[in-house]
Amino acid sequence: MAKKNSKEAKKNSESLEQSLFKAADKMRKNIDAAEYKHIALGLLFLKYISD
Repeated sequence: MAKKNSKEAKKNSESLEQSLFKAADKMRKNIDAAEYKHIALGLLFLKYISD
């Protein structure tokens, strides 16, 4: 049963990762690269302080 749960968790993780990349792709289409840099750096900073 533990293997089944780990497989489901891996599948959910992959689908989460795919949905995050799709969202990032949508944002990149509408924002200039110079402006997107501020968003990406802000997200990296939030990740850094949360760890």
